[in-house]
Amino acid sequence: MLQKLEKVLLLRTFRGRTVRIVREHYVRPSVPCNSPLCPQPATCRNDGKLLSGDVTHYMTPDWKVVQDYLEILELPELKGILFMQTACQAVQHQRGRRQYHKLRNLLKDARHDCVLFANEFLQSCYLPRGRGEPVEKWQTRSIYSAAVWYYHHCQERMPIVMVTDDEEAAQQYGSETGGVFVISFKNYLDNFWPDLKAAHELCDSILQSRRERESESQESHRKEYPEHLPQEVLEAGIKSGRYIQGILKVNKHRAQIEAFVRLQGASSKDSGLVSDILIHGMKARNRSIHGDVVAVELLPKTEWKGRTTALCENDSDDKATGESPSEPMPTGRVVGILQKNWRDYVVTFPSREEVQSQGKNAQKILVTPWDYRIPKIRISTQQAEALQDFRVVVRVDSWESTSVYPNGHFVRVLGRIGDLEGEIATILVENSISVAPFSEAQMCEMPVNTPEKPWTVSPEEERERRDLRKTHLVFSIDPKGCEDVDDTLSVRTLNDGALELGVHIADVTHFVKPNSCIDIEARTRATTYYLADRRYDMLPSILSADLCSLLGGVDRYAVSVMWELDKTSYEIKKVWYGRTIIRSAYKLCYEAAQELLDGNFNIIDDIPEFRDLDETSRRAKLEELVWAVGKLTDIARHVRAKRDRCGALELEGVEVRVQLDEQKNIHDLIPKQPLEVHETVAECMILANHWVAKKIWESFPHQALLRQHPPPHQEFFSELRECAKAKGFFIDTRSNKTLADSLDNANDPNDPIVNRLLRSMATQAMSNALYFSTGSCSEEEFHHYGLALDKYTHFTSPIRRYSDIIVHRLLMAAISNDKKMEIKENLFSNKDLEELCRHINNRNRAAQHSQKRSTELFQCMYFKDKGQETEERCVCDGVIYSIRTNGVLVFIPRFGIKGAAYLKNKDGLVISCGPDNRCEWKPGSLQRSQNKITSTTTGGESVTFHLFDHVTVRVSVQTSRCHSDTIRLEIMSNKPYMVPDTELFHQTALLPKSDLVKEVTRSVEEAQLAQEVKVNVIQEDYQEYCQTKGRSLYILLEEIRDLALLDVSNSHGL
Repeated sequence: MLQKLEKVLLLRTFRGRTVRIVREHYVRPSVPCNSPLCPQPATCRNDGKLLSGDVTHYMTPDWKVVQDYLEILELPELKGILFMQTACQAVQHQRGRRQYHKLRNLLKDARHDCVLFANEFLQSCYLPRGRGEPVEKWQTRSIYSAAVWYYHHCQERMPIVMVTDDEEAAQQYGSETGGVFVISFKNYLDNFWPDLKAAHELCDSILQSRRERESESQESHRKEYPEHLPQEVLEAGIKSGRYIQGILKVNKHRAQIEAFVRLQGASSKDSGLVSDILIHGMKARNRSIHGDVVAVELLPKTEWKGRTTALCENDSDDKATGESPSEPMPTGRVVGILQKNWRDYVVTFPSREEVQSQGKNAQKILVTPWDYRIPKIRISTQQAEALQDFRVVVRVDSWESTSVYPNGHFVRVLGRIGDLEGEIATILVENSISVAPFSEAQMCEMPVNTPEKPWTVSPEEERERRDLRKTHLVFSIDPKGCEDVDDTLSVRTLNDGALELGVHIADVTHFVKPNSCIDIEARTRATTYYLADRRYDMLPSILSADLCSLLGGVDRYAVSVMWELDKTSYEIKKVWYGRTIIRSAYKLCYEAAQELLDGNFNIIDDIPEFRDLDETSRRAKLEELVWAVGKLTDIARHVRAKRDRCGALELEGVEVRVQLDEQKNIHDLIPKQPLEVHETVAECMILANHWVAKKIWESFPHQALLRQHPPPHQEFFSELRECAKAKGFFIDTRSNKTLADSLDNANDPNDPIVNRLLRSMATQAMSNALYFSTGSCSEEEFHHYGLALDKYTHFTSPIRRYSDIIVHRLLMAAISNDKKMEIKENLFSNKDLEELCRHINNRNRAAQHSQKRSTELFQCMYFKDKGQETEERCVCDGVIYSIRTNGVLVFIPRFGIKGAAYLKNKDGLVISCGPDNRCEWKPGSLQRSQNKITSTTTGGESVTFHLFDHVTVRVSVQTSRCHSDTIRLEIMSNKPYMVPDTELFHQTALLPKSDLVKEVTRSVEEAQLAQEVKVNVIQEDYQEYCQTKGRSLYILLEEIRDLALLDVSNSHGL
């Protein structure tokens, strides 16, 4: 029985008046205690994670201890931790979303022996705040009271130690209740965990940092920064329009000078601004750190500045360029921080010489973050000399207005600088990726599949599912060595002559039940993380590489979408969704499927399923497989050609594969070769995603998970339009249809690279596609710009994406709904689904960034091992695609590299080309115009570089002790590089899509015109079927920029 109480809050208004607000608060007679010692488990309903029963005591931290020592409480050695709801809410309200999410994930993690006790919802524990009682005292009193109740609830069988840093509370409550002890956190570690070295080191680091802060605040009276405005003033100012809310994004190439605030929420609609707001200089940034949600005050227009257009390697060059900025843009200053998004930062300690130069007090050390966008952090440590060769994790504690730098503390060591494992660990920490092994509790939920106890299809599932094992030729087409096979395909002719196309996806939700331990872990990870040399799975390998993977020759559960098609026009007559049992006949790689498509049947010797067949069976099965691959491709060609007319967008990108030898040394960087079967498979996946999106939205219009791709901002296309204009092309960006047509027409017959670069620029201008809940926005906002689809989702990769698991559950619920059956799936509400979508979007960005960073790491390793003077591959052809005031941006097709090549060096010398076209540095000046830049020496020699000129470039590596190594480009000659014959195959890998596809597209268009198809019919077909051609959109628009290497053309440095 719920009991309604009143909670009184006193809030201060914008004008300073105090307002009394009364809120309803409901308490109940029982809540889950999550203890194995519970005398009434049925009453408490302890159906979740339980505390361990074999500990000597339970420990409950005070609210301040949770805030300050969370990384110590995260240590798995500490067991029996009882977090009170009061403490968790204090973290949420005072430390921001990121730390609160860390705490929530800790509580969910089955590897950690800790639980949450909802003391504020229990009648026996809830304590109203006394009149005039400070919030901090009330929180400590509530936590102590709850600890006493918990001790008695467990029948006094388990002592409880409350740890607090409030000395007054320790004295007041220390001996009040037998069995409940109150001591300081430092005393707790000294007495109960004297040998836990990691905890003591962390504790000492945090305490030392706190002492330094307190001493500094007493000594320093000079303000380095203005004070932040109070939260209520900021909120009122945002509401009135005086201040603008947004997320701070620092330009990594000019971290000391340039940051931008990306408008957020109501501010983006009400401010009337169409661009980001420039925050110029550290003073204007006012102690906000990259990623913080800030409130900004616009400066008068007379004080607006422009972003700098000169090339810059890092922030150390900021003051050296002296170049004029671009046109002034809205400029502001930060007046307050609405939400701190501080995280763990990887830093490097200064060298021995730098430590000595920092002054007398060597215990206060300025460490340099690996991420250029983060300011130096001051920490207190006596280990500076011992740690100077290592990558180290630190956390920021505070940034006072009297301090030039933020204060933080040491957390842990990752590894040696330059060591592969240490650098990979750095990438993971920088992207907040946790890759701990799956816990025992999670693995206990896994099915068994061993030679002694093989997994088999259950009789119950055979009755419930449609069995396709004897009726359908099912096969997969995946990259070589792929273990997590999410999808398979089938096509067959029905009795009436019609065709049936099937997409069969691994039924992960059969094994991963809602809110199970493995489901919670998969939800936290949200995706499989693919790095250049490894991957970190979202699900255990027993599922991802075995029972859920649709391997060849074994029975597997699947969720299928099957369409009946007209045999000639391929029009869709009807569609069926449901659970199936399949047995994949072939596990093909893309290259083998392409060979079969091209008529090269010698490849069957490399297909394992053909090896043990006699000649007759081999010929019959080969004929059957070739027909299926050919028919799938034919369907994809015609459907794609028809949809091209509706404006589906085809963009450009180079996916670079890192080739390693057996010792994991980098052997080569290979641009992935586009094949027509890539397009065939992608087209089938897009079709399935589109139809599933329509189905789940029709059944659950307010709580379906879809994927939207908003139209890009027009100003982002300005560089694309200008570059195309230099070649005499006009790019119309008013819609995806006009953009697609313009890009198709922007072909230079003498240089196919031009069209690729223009499409790459269009890709750079795109917004990111995002997951969302359909109840959170209007139907007009569902649209996927790149794929030209009104509704789209992700259904086809549940082994590696948690979003697809949610979509599978929604689809199963929709099928149950159609059959008037009870919905067994636990569906998220719109609010919960929207929160989950934000989490998945965040983890997807982390996955993309970590993949890109790891590729850059191996790329640098590759070129670092080469002698730049003698190694042929370090010299290659480059194409200029952007002009800056002191250099050019160059694209290298051979390696998919984009980077800066300077025409003016740090000594002020400019590039000059002699009679042999070789370049050297001489005194002189640069003159830039829109589409070209001219270097003129004091001797009167000049050389001009135009947009899309081919130049010879040398690739080298610029090493950095504190940051990641980067690729450095140097123009060797103003003439194209002659490609050796041995590398010609790499160039063929970069050709556009096959002439065959173009021919089919053209023939279908001519046939449609000959039949005089009416416009309204075309529009209906478009609404029903519209999808894009080309694999590039299926992959690239899902993961825009994931594998593009360093591109300094992005002026935001994001």
